[in-house]
Amino acid sequence: MEIDGLLPREGMTNQVQLDNFIEKLAAQTGVDGTKVSSWFEAFMRLDKAISWDDWTVVLLDEVSWMGRYDPDFPARLKSAWDMMLKHHDRLVVVICGSVSTWIKKNILENTGFAGRFSRDLVVRELPLSQCKAFWGDAAERLSPSEIIDVLSVTGGIPRYLEEVNPRLSANENIKRMCFERDGVLFGDFKAIFSQVFGEESVLKQKILRTLIDGPRTCIEVAEALDVERGGSLSETLEILVDAGFVTKDEGYNPETGKKARTVKYRLSDNYTRFYLKYVLPHETEILSGTYLFDTLESLPGWDSILGLQFENLVVNNFRELVKPLHLEGVPVLSAVPYEKRASKGRRKDDGKGLQIDLLVQTRKSAYVVEVKRKRHIGEAIEEDVAQKVSRLRHPRGMSIRTALVYEGELAPVVRGNGYFDAIISAADLLGL
Repeated sequence: MEIDGLLPREGMTNQVQLDNFIEKLAAQTGVDGTKVSSWFEAFMRLDKAISWDDWTVVLLDEVSWMGRYDPDFPARLKSAWDMMLKHHDRLVVVICGSVSTWIKKNILENTGFAGRFSRDLVVRELPLSQCKAFWGDAAERLSPSEIIDVLSVTGGIPRYLEEVNPRLSANENIKRMCFERDGVLFGDFKAIFSQVFGEESVLKQKILRTLIDGPRTCIEVAEALDVERGGSLSETLEILVDAGFVTKDEGYNPETGKKARTVKYRLSDNYTRFYLKYVLPHETEILSGTYLFDTLESLPGWDSILGLQFENLVVNNFRELVKPLHLEGVPVLSAVPYEKRASKGRRKDDGKGLQIDLLVQTRKSAYVVEVKRKRHIGEAIEEDVAQKVSRLRHPRGMSIRTALVYEGELAPVVRGNGYFDAIISAADLLGL
């Protein structure tokens, strides 16, 4: 049976949530549907509906909305489990919701539930190799760039990929979903934020906007927002991490081989990044129907836009690179973007900055991974990566390897030169 909490709104009360719980329970099981006044009573009614002979799965969906208006909800649930529910040896209770921080704080990190849950599962985006299934048989006939461009905007979110029309080009799909007033990706961001965070969404959106141009430390975010950099901001950033919008890049310092002292927060959700940077600024025109263009390629900087989105997509899907980088069974210390800002000093290379799309570090090796989406990729890319390698300071005895992940036409000479230890195409990532 599935019972979901009601979306928070003005005037919502605990009693309304209780009434919703009982109504849905009665509709699915036929138990008494009269009102109750506490969550313990509600769980008692649930207990009566559970079979002793057959397997039963109880899904409490959007549990954070369900328990939002009663601070004792977690305690009531714990008591109900200990006194009644756990005695059903064929019962599985699944608690889930979009506000993962509430579940983490009130269930997973609540000492009262210690030893009472069997598994903590975070539902992540689909791996790239599985996403091609949403194009059906057409995937085998399409250029990999068609699929990669859509994934660069949506990420591997099944809900968004369900909206893909395989008969349309990538540009037509993106235009329809993002740049039309009734497009699913035009209005979904605001709906998500209002549902997940409610009145607390304003500050969180401001934080995300500070990250659209690149990762930042907590101090840098505080400076951009002109707010205190204390525990409140750090806690809010962690909430965005738990919710899946932001990734906390805790890499290793390649110069020392030890954990980096600074932690950076990266806007890792591809759809959110694309929406905030490229859709929201044109919201008024899209709503009025005046944001007109024939093709997305005609938009200023469109290739650069998708290039950055592709880079973020690859970083998010590092696991897809493990096999082509020959890292199966090798402990990976970190796999994050790396940036060293230009600085003045005595060493001749100190005046030059360094930016690596993805730096993968093991105990004995560092892999400099260049991610490139470009119509034509020639020999110049070898020189670019070679310069990065020369500026990358590392402990003596550490091996440096190079890899190229690309979408576009790769000049045959790049493969022939053998400079890159691994070359991975978009088709390889998609399993085409």
